[in-house]
Amino acid sequence: MRQKASFTIHDLQFWRRQLHHWAASQDVCMVLDSHHYEEGLMCRDWELLLGAGCHEILELPAGDAFTSLKKWQNDIKDWMFGGFGYDLKNEIENLHSEHPDCIEFSDMVFFRPEIVIGIRDGNMIIESLTKSPEEVFAQVYNFSIPKRKEINPVSRLQPRLSKSSYFDIIDKIRWHIIEGDLYEMNFCQEFYAEEALLEPMAVWEDLNELAKPPFATFFRLRDKYILSASPERFLKKSGDTLISQPIKGTRPRSASHDKLLREQLYNSQKDRAENVMIVDLVRNDLARSSVAGSVKVPELFGIYTFETVHQMISTVESQLRPEVHPIDAIRNAFPPGSMTGAPKVMAMELIECYEKTRRGFYAGSLGYFSPAGDFDFNVVIRSIFYNETNRSVSVQVGGAVVFDSTAETEYDECLVKAQALFEVLSKIK
Repeated sequence: MRQKASFTIHDLQFWRRQLHHWAASQDVCMVLDSHHYEEGLMCRDWELLLGAGCHEILELPAGDAFTSLKKWQNDIKDWMFGGFGYDLKNEIENLHSEHPDCIEFSDMVFFRPEIVIGIRDGNMIIESLTKSPEEVFAQVYNFSIPKRKEINPVSRLQPRLSKSSYFDIIDKIRWHIIEGDLYEMNFCQEFYAEEALLEPMAVWEDLNELAKPPFATFFRLRDKYILSASPERFLKKSGDTLISQPIKGTRPRSASHDKLLREQLYNSQKDRAENVMIVDLVRNDLARSSVAGSVKVPELFGIYTFETVHQMISTVESQLRPEVHPIDAIRNAFPPGSMTGAPKVMAMELIECYEKTRRGFYAGSLGYFSPAGDFDFNVVIRSIFYNETNRSVSVQVGGAVVFDSTAETEYDECLVKAQALFEVLSKIK
């Protein structure tokens, strides 16, 4: 049984930083930070939410992971933080993953935290299994943030795929589209570094200072880290309402012609075509779990502005059928449609054929379940992956390929999306 208490706080920036670093000092933790983003339907239920310390943990490969998670949630009926790796697709469909993975997370990881802390409306709510909330509050307040270490920057991430090979693969994907095998495919590439030394929380804070996304996530699992600046929601459940907000369409920010770039994105027929295909896919995914006729699109082609990019985001909502378990609703929509393509299964088969790296948690999802069974999960994009033991750093980035895609444009879009990630890694001090 959790002890629970609420504390009024005034200096949000002080508490945000204290909570970030205190949580990161735990062997297992997850921090979810919305950066006050409240535009349209992107807002989260919490300004900041974290789970720290590990009371119980579930680490599973694809096979029977969703069933095991459902049983565990039914048993404990408590907070659960963690996520779903992209390669759980192999459990959902008759697929496989053969490529190398230098980060080495399990396909599914969820933990029941010792302590849950949330901030909203000027209050900090602390729920603890072992310590009193007052003791936790004092620990966080008095936590001494360590000084930054003198660390050499990751001066250059190596592409796993040469630019010419990338161009060749884009041409092959377009051939599949011409042949009628699929309409759209999300193709990703990896940039990596070996023998790297990172200070994970410092890197994540720098990344979020640049990007300020609504679905920022810091995930530590002992020696493995995901430092995410994701702007995208995969799936949220609030009561019996499901919400998904796929992103398709990107433009860089510009000091001189920012408004023009927003307008270009909104009016782009290519980006609209990509977006509406994924909206249709997501509508179909949600329909599998929803009351007949309840799937709606309250916003199509919304343009959202973040610190480094403009994004085209649509919103799909539905009403969950009473007999469908929340975890089954996630399984029915997984992996996120914006990171696969259409038709979904064919796109995933070709992704395995043409990509050179196992996606792991990239293109998967991180978030939480509340004791009531509500949840909110992001799409793991714009993220840095780090294995502290083998000192590997991985950044994956991609985009949707359609009939009128050009290899040069797709490659440039990858670099735009990865700009903030490359910048923080190259400036580590």
